[in-house]
Amino acid sequence: MNKHTNLLGAMIALATLSAGALAADFQVQGPDGKPLATVMVTRLPTQPAAIDTSDNGYAPTGKLQQGTFEFTGFTDAAGRVHLPDAPGEYRVRLRKPGFKDQRIEPGLVAKASAWRMQPETDPKALAEQRPSNAWTSTLLAGRDDLRKEFMAQCGFCHQQGSRFLRHERSADEWASTIQRMVRYGARLSTEAQKELPALLEAHWKDIAAHPEKVPAGTPWSPALSSASVTELPIGDRFSQMHDFIQHSNGLVYVGDNLQDRLYEINASTGAYTVYRVPPQPGDNLGGLLAGRLKDFPKYETYQGIHSLVESAKDGHIFITPSYQRRLIEFDPKTKTFSNHEIGSGFYPHTVRIDDKDRVWFTLALSNQIGMYDRAGDKFTTYDLPFRSFMEKLTVKLTPFFFKLIGWGIPVTNWVKIDHVSTGVPLPYGIDITPDGKVWVARLHTNEIASLDPATGEITMFATPLKNPRRLRTDRDGNLWISMYSESAVLRFEPKTAKFTTFNLPVQPVGSDTPYALNVDRKRHQLWVNGTNSDGVHRLDIATGQWTHFPLPRKATFTRDVEFTDDGQVLLSSASFPSWHIEDAQPTLIRLNPNASK
Repeated sequence: MNKHTNLLGAMIALATLSAGALAADFQVQGPDGKPLATVMVTRLPTQPAAIDTSDNGYAPTGKLQQGTFEFTGFTDAAGRVHLPDAPGEYRVRLRKPGFKDQRIEPGLVAKASAWRMQPETDPKALAEQRPSNAWTSTLLAGRDDLRKEFMAQCGFCHQQGSRFLRHERSADEWASTIQRMVRYGARLSTEAQKELPALLEAHWKDIAAHPEKVPAGTPWSPALSSASVTELPIGDRFSQMHDFIQHSNGLVYVGDNLQDRLYEINASTGAYTVYRVPPQPGDNLGGLLAGRLKDFPKYETYQGIHSLVESAKDGHIFITPSYQRRLIEFDPKTKTFSNHEIGSGFYPHTVRIDDKDRVWFTLALSNQIGMYDRAGDKFTTYDLPFRSFMEKLTVKLTPFFFKLIGWGIPVTNWVKIDHVSTGVPLPYGIDITPDGKVWVARLHTNEIASLDPATGEITMFATPLKNPRRLRTDRDGNLWISMYSESAVLRFEPKTAKFTTFNLPVQPVGSDTPYALNVDRKRHQLWVNGTNSDGVHRLDIATGQWTHFPLPRKATFTRDVEFTDDGQVLLSSASFPSWHIEDAQPTLIRLNPNASK
């Protein structure tokens, strides 16, 4: 039976390859010739479409490009996987935990013998194929508070367990790295900055000598055989594809935070156009934080485009530029940008629009909520409560600290950082419940805030877990909150002020760092970024059942989730910097959880 299946697959593959396409069913086997289930099968083009990179390595503004998709499927119980039609020649990569990665070149794709995988037995190689969360689960045993602080403050730009971070460094090298990360924005406490370098040196030296201490990652479910992943490479190793939206016009808009470019993408065809966000007169490179990235090899950000939202009224897109005191408005029809100066506040962050077409956003470094009334062309800011007089004073001195950073003077020379990040409470994620209330997650104070727009009244609720990062409302008006260093999400019911904890379905237990989440209201599903686990997690809200979906590239760091009308899930690999990602290539990711149905 297997021989006949292999022969048929080889004949189909040979016929389609001769026609310049690869479309066939293939069977993956183990060393004993038996079928291998849950193998990740990734098809990669040998010659991707040429992209015009004449604008300093990026596509010129307004010029249509044609990208090339990468496709990934998973084998079923019989070891079979279907690779759909695609033009040109491709190579195939086979990946499965516990087995050696295998690359099949175009000339061998039609040979059934090329689809046989070998087990991996070397402890070092087994450890290296495991995701970041498996590596970071070994850190700081018995020091739970310090581990959570480290993951919260040192894991929000890139994974801590990637191959770039888990190798041996001296304590001095770690200290230098930590100081640079603090300048980039980490709020690691002064005490931890002093203590961690020696601990990290000793830990990674021990793991290098004993790789068997790295545990296995989350098992891959047989249900993956019904799923597929399509990736579209965009940007380069110096990009950061931070946030994005699925627009009502059917296109996806992705912001490159480090290069001030907006990508307009047809996620079905791979065609895309890049629009460079123009700086305003007087803008400096790096904006109000000009010294922050002074040693980064390449960046062209004057704005630092961060979060995006679409107006239901006219389809215009509003963008928060974190390095300026403004909102940016983009008209998808005319392809033009306009600017709205806030005049106050610092670090416009996450953005949403309510039913009255008012734009709401967090001002992360001035401890405020901002609102732009489009009808009246007017901004209003709302101060969130401070935890102490010292925090209020520190926040008010933010403009002075920005100048120090611009002059290259470390702010930590002036202000000691404590374990609760006094002075930077950091209002972060924001969303609006169906009743019109505005809700904010405040990352460093372990709270969420409720703002009643009608009265301006603000109410704070303490969260039972640490580091609430982003939040979204479901169709019932409940809030779902990603608890970044807790490997969990919370559901908050505003009517009763009740919190319920949902632990993420990862192995080792408690090892993921969920950056964000979103609710597919139509299907009553919660999707959570597996930022440290190279995956994304789905919770069926009605049944409480979790499903883990691994993603094709190692060190895939995602920060946002969107949905298409037919239930596909969109993500972007948003590591900062992108050279942490496998192949150093950021992508727009389209996950079809039910591809075979």
